[in-house]
Amino acid sequence: MKIILKLLAGMAVGILLGLFAPSWAVRSALTVRLVFGELIQFTIPLIILFFITSGIAGLPRNSGKLLGRTVGFAYGSTLIAGLLAYLVALVVLPAIAPTAGLASESKTALEPFFAFRIAPLFGVVTALVTAFVFGIGISANQAGTLQTVFDQGRDVVDRLLAKVVIPSLPFYIAGVFAGMAAEGNVSSTLQTFGLVLLLAITMHWVWLGTLFVITGILLGRSPWQLIRLMLPAYFTAVGTMSSAATIPVTLRSVKSLNVRASIADFVVPLCANIHLSGSTITLVTCATAVMLISPDLGLPTFSQMFAFVLTLGAIMVAAPGAPGGAVMASLGLLGSMLGFNEGHLALMIALYLAQDSFGTATNVTGDAVIALWMNRFAEPDATGQNPTR
Repeated sequence: MKIILKLLAGMAVGILLGLFAPSWAVRSALTVRLVFGELIQFTIPLIILFFITSGIAGLPRNSGKLLGRTVGFAYGSTLIAGLLAYLVALVVLPAIAPTAGLASESKTALEPFFAFRIAPLFGVVTALVTAFVFGIGISANQAGTLQTVFDQGRDVVDRLLAKVVIPSLPFYIAGVFAGMAAEGNVSSTLQTFGLVLLLAITMHWVWLGTLFVITGILLGRSPWQLIRLMLPAYFTAVGTMSSAATIPVTLRSVKSLNVRASIADFVVPLCANIHLSGSTITLVTCATAVMLISPDLGLPTFSQMFAFVLTLGAIMVAAPGAPGGAVMASLGLLGSMLGFNEGHLALMIALYLAQDSFGTATNVTGDAVIALWMNRFAEPDATGQNPTR
C-alpha cells in the first residue's frame, strides 16, 4: 500500500508544480521524468527475456497432462477475461468518461533541460521470441547451467525493479503530471481515473462471480461456499499485492475446497506465475481508457485488441511477484502494439498500481477455479476413489 500512497503524493506534487511553479521547476520535473522513463524502457526487454525464460524453464517436468491442462486453463482464462474487459470498456467508458484530455506528447510546451537516451539492448518482440526459444530449449535439454544463468539474471532484474525502478515511479509520475498540469489538460484525466478504477474492480468481482457460479453448477458444488472459503486468500492478496507472497494462504484455502493436496501443491504455485486474469482485466480496461482520452490514439479495434490480449497472455508469464510487475512487463506491448508514448505509459502505471491489490486478489482467487477443474480431471487415487466430490 505504501507505493500507492507515494504515487498519489507524486501526482499531487506534479500537479502543484505544473499549476503554480516557475518554468524552470517544471522543466526540472520533466527532466527527471525523461531519465527515469528511459530507464524503464531499457528495463522492459530484460524483464521479458529473463522472467519468461526462467518461468518456462522452471515449469514442472514429467507432469504430462496436468501441466498442459493447467497452462491451457490459465491462458484461456486470461484471454477470455481480457476480451470481455475490452468489450465492456468499449461500451461503458465512452458513456461515462471525458473523450479528451491527454494531449499528444509533441504538443508539450515545456521541454527537459537536456536530451537523454538509453537504447534497449533489443526490442520487445525479439526479447519475447528469444525467451520462448531459450525457455523451451533449456527445459527440453535439461540445461541446468543455462537455467542457472537465466534464474540469476531474473534475480538481478527483479532487484533492479524492487530497489530502483519501482521506488522511482513517484518521481516519474510527478514529472508526467507536472507536464499535463502545465498544458492544462490534467482535470479531465483525473476525472477519468476514478471511473476507470471503479469499472476495473467491478469487472474483477463480476469475473470471479461468473467463474465460481459456472464451476459450482457444473461440479455440483455451492458457488457461495466456494467463494466463502477463498475469501482468506482474496483479502491476504489485497494486503500483500503479490500472488507469490499469498501462496501459503491460497494453498490452505484451495485444500479446504476438498481439492487433493497433490493437485493443489502443483496448481497453486504454478498459477501464481501464469494465471493473471485480474491483471489482464485491469490492463485492458486502463489501456482502453487511456486511448479514449488521447486524441492521438483513438479507440482500439477488436482485431487490434485481440492481438494485444493474445500476446499479453504470454507476456504475463514475465510478471514478477513484486507489486507492479504485470504492468512493467506489459509496457513494451503497449508501446509497440497500441502506440502508447511516454505520457500514456505513465498513466498506465499510475492507474494499474492504484488497483494492483485488487487485480492480484482476483488472480489468486481465480486460481482456485483452475485447481477445482484439475482436481476434476485428475486420475482416481490409489484407493480407486475420484478426488472430486
